[in-house]
Amino acid sequence: MQQDTLLTASPQLTANESSDAETVIIDTGCANLSSVRFAFERLGAKVLVTDDKAKIKAAKRVVLPGVGTAGVAMASLREKGLVELIQGLTQPVLGVCLGMQMLAAISKERGGKSQDCECLGIIPTDICELDTQLLKAESLPLPHMGWNQLKLTTNSQGANSPNVHPLFAGIEDGSYVYFVHSYRAPLSEFTLAECTYGEGFSAAIGKGNFMGVQFHPEKSAAVGAQILRNFLQMDELQMNKALMNEALQGSSANGQAGVKKADQ
Repeated sequence: MQQDTLLTASPQLTANESSDAETVIIDTGCANLSSVRFAFERLGAKVLVTDDKAKIKAAKRVVLPGVGTAGVAMASLREKGLVELIQGLTQPVLGVCLGMQMLAAISKERGGKSQDCECLGIIPTDICELDTQLLKAESLPLPHMGWNQLKLTTNSQGANSPNVHPLFAGIEDGSYVYFVHSYRAPLSEFTLAECTYGEGFSAAIGKGNFMGVQFHPEKSAAVGAQILRNFLQMDELQMNKALMNEALQGSSANGQAGVKKADQ
């Protein structure tokens, strides 16, 4: 069953103008849909919440929200027939909290089942539980819940700096954001920002036009609002330019490494 809900800061907007909504939030059936859409509404964005395949595919940018367990969320996407559609999206896609984890290959959050949960497989990393031994050693409770600091990584092309992903343009290193989670993506080449809670983990990951944040930007005050504002400014053309710059930088770095090796 397809459901559409249009959110906008303008009370005069009608359902007939839903085509004006450039940002689509995928209706995953998860509980945080309202808080995410209200966060965009506060920024004046026209946002459509839907599970309609044509509208998702036509959107200028897409948000994949989620709370709860990976198994339940992935089952919902499969039931709605959205897995292959999401995997094939070419516009900017932002996963939020569990939505970020669903971008990974698998999740160890089995939910009582005998096998790991197969996720979307878009970003080649696995989701595992935070290290309980490290947490116990530091007397830290599970889940990780509350404010914690971001450390921005330096592996992506950005707007203000060649080392900062466009999602974090204007965000200061060490900024605080709000987390609620027990599972995490490890630090890897796909890490856009990291955080420490007993161990270092990915606070944000990205590959190509897909990006995800483990924290809740909709609950992260001015910092979260800036991150969402950055996402609202993204389009497919901008992402393609950023990816092209990354590829050129990577080729240049590999070429320099080859020259140095040849000189040895």
